[in-house]
Amino acid sequence: MLDEHDALVEKLARALLERRLTCATAESCTGGLVGAMLTAVPGSSDWYLGGVISYANAVKRELLGVRSEDLERVGAVSEPVVRSMALGACAATGARAAASTSGVAGPGGGSAEKPVGTVWIGWALNGESRAREFHFSGDRDDVRVQAARQAIRGLLEWLEEN
Repeated sequence: MLDEHDALVEKLARALLERRLTCATAESCTGGLVGAMLTAVPGSSDWYLGGVISYANAVKRELLGVRSEDLERVGAVSEPVVRSMALGACAATGARAAASTSGVAGPGGGSAEKPVGTVWIGWALNGESRAREFHFSGDRDDVRVQAARQAIRGLLEWLEEN
């Protein structure tokens, strides 16, 4: 039986294949969950090239090209960082589309400015990038699943705009 993750991923797959695009991921708080959801659907090797799990800031900088200044100025859970992560995933893999995540999944690590459940998601498409902040609820697993789903949904929505 097709679950909602698979149905969403199959829509994304069709959109990518119709446009002859491939995608990649750059994940922090979701720890590879976006990539796992994408590769759960048979045939994903036709359009998904791979991903980087960049939990540490050093990996964000060294593998994805995130600027140290951005990490120091606004932190890893921020718009400029997820935009750079998405573009970096494209650069690292040769994909023309990507999704990225960075957030506070909990139960600890939150602050008044960035409480638990705060997740920035970034997307790249054909050299452009965009990002959006989300506030998810629930426990750590709930936040991670909601963020991964939204990362996929956001990429699909951008593809459908074009």
